[in-house]
Amino acid sequence: MSTLLALDTATEACSVALLHDGKVTSHYEVIPRLHAQKLLPMIKQLLEDAGTTLSAVDAIAFGRGPGAFTGVRIAIGVVQGLAFALERPVLPVSNLAVLAQRAFREQGASQVAAAIDARMDEVYWGCYRETAGEMRLVGVEAVQPPQAAALPVDASGEWFGAGTGWGYAERMGVQLSGQDAGMLPHAEDLLTLARFAWARGEAIPADQAQPVYLRDKVAKTKAERQL
Repeated sequence: MSTLLALDTATEACSVALLHDGKVTSHYEVIPRLHAQKLLPMIKQLLEDAGTTLSAVDAIAFGRGPGAFTGVRIAIGVVQGLAFALERPVLPVSNLAVLAQRAFREQGASQVAAAIDARMDEVYWGCYRETAGEMRLVGVEAVQPPQAAALPVDASGEWFGAGTGWGYAERMGVQLSGQDAGMLPHAEDLLTLARFAWARGEAIPADQAQPVYLRDKVAKTKAERQL
């Protein structure tokens, strides 16, 4: 039976999760700007609590973004360091997908419009539908002004809004059955998605782990983006 470690630092939340001997354990804290100090001790504690060690881990999953530039880089740096040392593969997972998976787990939402506040008056946006317990992307992920947000062209039924991007809800013009603008990605849901990816053989070598920011230039000025 596989042992998978998952970690996420792409937003204000810092979380880790472990699948070991068929049991899932996790730790989650909202600790802005403390991810770099807290992440490795959280992993160490999680492994100790599960009665196992890093050497037992078969693959490491991580939130690849979109999210905060520094947070995503912290996750990739730690994952690559661990994976290189252990000679293990990695599983990159979209943070928007993780949000959708959390909404499915906590709210039972089978259709989710995930949105993360991207600053600079934009949101990271992606729409997901549940298939056999896995939230799957419908269309593409994007970074865009809140007013550009739209459900898929074939959208029907109820949609749930998840993530900090829904702080702009009044500008989005999207009809929802409910929303949680305070929801952040959780490593437990990242682990769920990673288990699907692992089963499909989608693990990659650590040196291929890349962040996904969606912006082609993270530090674009407002004037540049209006050209």
